[in-house]
Amino acid sequence: MNIDTKNMETFIQVAELCSFTKAAKKLGYSQSTVSFQIRQLEEMLNVRLLERINHTVALTEAGRKVLNYAHRLEQLTVDMEKELRPQPSVSGHVRMALADSLACWILREHYENFRAAYPGITLKMATASTEELFRMLNQNETDLVYTLDHHVYNSDYIIGAEERIQAHFVAAPGFLPFSSLTVPVRELITFPFLLTEKGMSYRRLMDEHLARFSLEVRPVLEFGSADLLCTLVTQGAGVSFLPDYVTEAALKSGRLVRLSVPEFKPELWRQLLYHKDKWVSPAMQTVIEYFSGLSPAHTDASAHMLL
Repeated sequence: MNIDTKNMETFIQVAELCSFTKAAKKLGYSQSTVSFQIRQLEEMLNVRLLERINHTVALTEAGRKVLNYAHRLEQLTVDMEKELRPQPSVSGHVRMALADSLACWILREHYENFRAAYPGITLKMATASTEELFRMLNQNETDLVYTLDHHVYNSDYIIGAEERIQAHFVAAPGFLPFSSLTVPVRELITFPFLLTEKGMSYRRLMDEHLARFSLEVRPVLEFGSADLLCTLVTQGAGVSFLPDYVTEAALKSGRLVRLSVPEFKPELWRQLLYHKDKWVSPAMQTVIEYFSGLSPAHTDASAHMLL
């Protein structure tokens, strides 16, 4: 049995894009050529790889198995070419969808170094809620997602990096009329709050945790940028709930304090994930490895130039 590698490449694109039309456009083929290549591959393997219903395309059980082999074959080809013809630099385009505060952290503190190390890699970054991140990943609208939320356990996704992140309620020194930084949650929520939009990662975790006590915060301001919220808190505008890496510089300079709320201990995780059926290109692998070595929990406070 001699399988045409071009047919396998076409199959990968159709499976990932869930469309013969989109695959044909991406590969520069006619749609009839794509259909012929898939049919030829199915006849060679004597299995149905794709279900075509009302102009939609879905993998069969055999198709999922073949897709796994196709990815491995593609990776072996890349590895062989890399071994025999080393390239001077990695190139390619990678799409990342991520939580807003992680985007700010990456662009502010690490993008310049990444760009200098890998000038051939271009990035497209989009911010979204956790639910939207995984919708984009499942629809192949992004290659990677970078979440800041509950720990995700799902066999459909591969974890490229993960780390538990601390988050605290914060306020400007002297903003709260208490001698202690330990504040009961029922008293704390009576003060004005500045928060990210409802439903967004750590804001949602906070709301869910408060709901266990039948409590709710009604913020005086909702805004997407964690950095700007932190700046407003240092100016005495209110209380907020933010990841520690966002507030580290202001804490060390004495412009805000972290509050201890005994009843409040939500778990927050930073995770870099991709779909198990996604072929990992050399550019994508480089991005995964680069960001796996970064940790917002150990960020140099001097780098927080926006605060």
